[in-house]
This record gives sequence, C-alpha cells and structure tokens, in this order.
Amino acid sequence: MESNISSIGRIYLNRYEPDKTAIIFGDQRLSFAQLDDTVRAFANFLRGKGVKRGDKVILNTGNCPEFIYSYLGTVRNAAVIVPVNPAFTTPELSYIAKDSDAKFLLIKEEVLLKSGYTEEALSELLELTVFSLNEKLMEEIMNSSRDDFDFVTSIHDVSTFLYTSGTTGHPKAAMLTHSNLITNAWQTMVAFEVVHEDIFMCVLPMFHVLACTICVLLPLYVGATSVIVEAFQPKAVINSLLENDVTLFTGVPAMYNVLVDTAKDNITFPKLRLAASGGSSLPLEVYHKTKKLLPIVEGYGLTEASPATNFNPPSGIQKPGSVGPAFPKVEVMIVDENDKELPVGEVGELLIRGPNVMKGYYKKEKESAETLRNGWLHTGDLAKMDEDKYVYIVDRKKDMVIVSGLNVYPREVEEALYQHPKVRDAAVIGEEDELRGEAVIAYIVLREGETAHHREILRWLKERLALYKIPRRLVFVDQLPRTSSGKILKRLLREKSVQ
Repeated sequence: MESNISSIGRIYLNRYEPDKTAIIFGDQRLSFAQLDDTVRAFANFLRGKGVKRGDKVILNTGNCPEFIYSYLGTVRNAAVIVPVNPAFTTPELSYIAKDSDAKFLLIKEEVLLKSGYTEEALSELLELTVFSLNEKLMEEIMNSSRDDFDFVTSIHDVSTFLYTSGTTGHPKAAMLTHSNLITNAWQTMVAFEVVHEDIFMCVLPMFHVLACTICVLLPLYVGATSVIVEAFQPKAVINSLLENDVTLFTGVPAMYNVLVDTAKDNITFPKLRLAASGGSSLPLEVYHKTKKLLPIVEGYGLTEASPATNFNPPSGIQKPGSVGPAFPKVEVMIVDENDKELPVGEVGELLIRGPNVMKGYYKKEKESAETLRNGWLHTGDLAKMDEDKYVYIVDRKKDMVIVSGLNVYPREVEEALYQHPKVRDAAVIGEEDELRGEAVIAYIVLREGETAHHREILRWLKERLALYKIPRRLVFVDQLPRTSSGKILKRLLREKSVQ
C-alpha cells in the first residue's frame, strides 16, 4: 500500500493528473486541478471561520460536489466530519449534534429550506454554527485564499464519524481514522481490480458508508472519474450508465431489482465491467436475474470496518450466495457463542480483524469494548465459511432492519411510537420486501379505551422520523408476546408476519 498520503484531505493527489476529469455532475465537468482549487478554498474558508483540530463538523447535503469539497476541506483542518442523512428530521439532527459534540453544520440550501428553519433559527436550536451552502456563501468561499495546508499530524487520527447502530440501541458514531478509510480504499481498489481509467457512478447516498468509501474516496484515491447522480431514478441511471461510459457501478439489492425490471429488452452496457452489490444480503433470485443484464458481484462490509471486508473476485472464482473471500490484510473468523473458532461449514458469528476496523464508538467505552472484544470486530452477523474461505452470510444476529441499504433501528421507531399519548406498547421488526430488501413493521398496543387510525399514527411518526424509517404496515394487537422476564419475543412477531 502506498503511504505518501498524509490524510484523506489529500487523497486525490495520490495519482494526480491536473487536467483529467475528476467529477461529472449533470452538465458540470470538474478536473482534478479544479477539484484541488475548490478543496483549498473550502479548507481556508473553514479555517477562517474557526474550524480547528478535533472540532466536529456535521455535513448535511444530498449527492453533490459540495459534499466532497466540504469533506476534504474539513479534514485538512484536522477536524472530524460527520456526514448525515439529509432526510433526517430536526429532532434526529439534534440528536446527532448533541451526541457528536458538533460545533459546526454545513447544510445545503435546499435541505435547510425543507427543514422550515432559517440559518439563524437552526443555529440557535442546535447550539452550533450553521453555514448554508447557498450561492452567496459559495461566492465567499471561492474568494478565500488557496493556502495549501494539511494540519493532520497522524494518519491514525480520527477523521470521520459515521453513525450506526453498532449492535443495539440508539445510533452510535463509529470513529474512523484517516488510515482506516485510506486503507479500505486501497483494499477495495485491489479487490475490485480498479484502474485510473475507470469511470464510477455514485448514486448511493454519499453520507452512507458504502458510498462514502467506494463511490467517493476510492475513485479519488485511484485518480478515476466519478459520475455523481442526485437520486436513484432507474431510467435516468440507465441513461447515465450509457452516456458516461460508466465502468463501475455500486448499488444495493433493491436498486438492481428495479434496474432489471426497468431495462428495455436487448439493452446492453458494453463499458460496464463491474456492478458491485452491498448494503444488505443479495437474494439469489435477484442475483441470477441481474446477472443476465449486469456483471453483478456481491460483497460484504459494515460501518465499523470502513466498510468493505469481503468480495467475490471480478476475474476469479465467483460463488453465488457468498460474499467472497476477505480483502487483503483482513482476517475473518467464524466463532461460537464463546468466541471459539468453528470448523469449515458451521454457522456462527462473523468476526473481522484488520487495519480498516474502526477505533471505537465515540463516548461509548462499554459498547466499544464489547464490539471490539479480544482484538476482533464482532459483526453481530451469523455466517459460515467454506474450504476456499468464501464467506456466506446466513442471518442477522441484530434486530436492525435494512431498508434499501439504509439502517433502521427498531428502538428509535419504538420510542417515537411510545411518545404518542394513545400508545401503550410497541415493537418494531423487519419483514422481507422484494423491492427494498426489508420493510419496517410495527406492532402496537393502544391504551385501554383508546382508538386510533393508521393515518393518525403514521402522521405522528412522519413528524419525527425520516421517511425510510416509517413502518410500511401497522398492526394493532391486544398484547405483545413476552418472556417471563418481560422481554418482547420479536421472534414470534416475525413468525406471525409471514403467516
């Protein structure tokens, strides 16, 4: 692995070709020289506004070049970037702001307008400094100096907070270092057999770890071109794949399901050499259906590993149903409930060890120690391994629900339900969904004498949660099944949901 990069803020200088196209965004074409100029402007602007070493800076944009400028400009100041979902409601954003101890928020103007707050009002509410990335501010930024600095003194410093459930409970900030993310970019480059002539498409949400590393940092690290797409609209994606000669596409299973159904008969993608699938398990039916149209290959990862750890080799042996062997410098092990390694073919928890594994969860020492037990990252996923060291994900040990590749934490939805004055008890589970991978289902017990319509509960939730977290189905029941100790038996609810 090359080691001439001091931080993520300079990742694109690894194979720097000034005149080569770095970013395609709609009609915009930005060269690496223009990218470097803008990143310097952002870095100097943020420095002038007081951003310094260790400060937490929330980044709230959709898919756009400003995400990259903000990210790289922030970390050049040795600050920590905290990307968030632009679909978050204000209470959700407030939780992240408090939990991360953020001092600044960079927010796209369109996202701010949707929140219903002004820049000043949101700043007061969240108790931090808000910068709306509008036309006026962009003009100020581009008038900043271009001092070429990088205040990062160690690649082992934390650069990025990416929020995840970890094992259970409220979202936690996985602390990823410069080294974690740069290493994973290199590992993915090797596993995907990436060259600088490749053209990537970034349609996955850039705040998500899968897109952040594979669709943003990897092409920058390699010196490849990235086509940024604002949102997943299947016909537009198909046209962009063809018009921009995209060679490498990354998506979640739900995307492939829709792309195959949308594609016209006899359509081909002559330039596309790899369609990587991650975010959630790829159903074999979807794999086989997609393989007829796209060169799809499945892999595995999780936020705590920056994220990618396994992948079926594009030009090697591919085993449908598996997530492939481990990346370079990554070790995997299947263990029983006592962390004892299991023989080939036996199902147990998947453990991971390598230089891409996070430093820990921010301000969560107990959870960090439990997840990183004995030097291994405990994934919470059940898996098995064959004699060729290909890993097969069998089931989820966690209760987390994955909707179109996005994590939904049942407890977060349950707590929003409990806040409703008519709700006495609630339990949230995931249900298989052909389009989105999984869908959220809520079982609700109302208070005695109360009645409520589905629309009333859904309206309540939509004021408190992002849309992808909203249950697809509400089930009103008289009581929830529980153990003798009072724990809800979600297993029985899952069994009931498929009947």
